[in-house]
Amino acid sequence: MLAEAEVATGAGATVADSIARSPLARFRKRRLAKSKFDVQPSQSSAVLIATVGTPIPPAVIRQAVKMSHGDPVAVISIARIYGSSFGLPNPGLLPTRSEMVEQRALVAKAIDRLEGAGVEAWGQVASTRRFAKAIAQAAGARGVSHVLVVTPETPRWRKVVEGDVAHDVRRKISNEVTVERVAS
Repeated sequence: MLAEAEVATGAGATVADSIARSPLARFRKRRLAKSKFDVQPSQSSAVLIATVGTPIPPAVIRQAVKMSHGDPVAVISIARIYGSSFGLPNPGLLPTRSEMVEQRALVAKAIDRLEGAGVEAWGQVASTRRFAKAIAQAAGARGVSHVLVVTPETPRWRKVVEGDVAHDVRRKISNEVTVERVAS
C-alpha cells in the first residue's frame, strides 16, 4: 500500500505529502486563511466626510468641496454595533439589514451631491463598535488632509456619557491631518 502511494505521488513523496496536496486539504487551508472583512479602500482623497449614522447636511458637502480644491472626496458612514466586546456575541447587537440599507443610502446621497458639485467621490459603510478607530484607519488608508466629522447636536451630558467622536478621532489621527466637528 505504501509503495503504491509513493508511485502515485511521485518519487520520494510520502503518503502525508499526497494527503496535504489533496483538494480537501487545500480547501480547508484556504477556508481558514480567508479574511473576514473587505479590504480597506485605498483611493487617495483630499477630504474625508465621516458620519456615525446621521444625515450629511448640504453645508458639509459645500465645505468639503471647498477644502478639496477639486481633488477627490471620500465619505464613510459608521453603522453602530451595540454592546461590549467582552460579552458573548449576540446577533441582535449587530446592525440590521434595514439599518445597513439606510447607511448605504446616506453615502450614496452624499456621493451624488459631491459629484453634482463637480468633485470625484468614493464612499464606504463600516460597522464597528470603535468609531474613532475606524475613521482614523479610513483616513490613513486614503491619505486625507482634512476630516469632517458630522455629529448631531446633543446636550453636554450626553457627550460625557457617549463620548465625543470628533475629539476621539483627533487623538487617534496624526497631527498633519485637521479634524473638524460639524453639527448636523
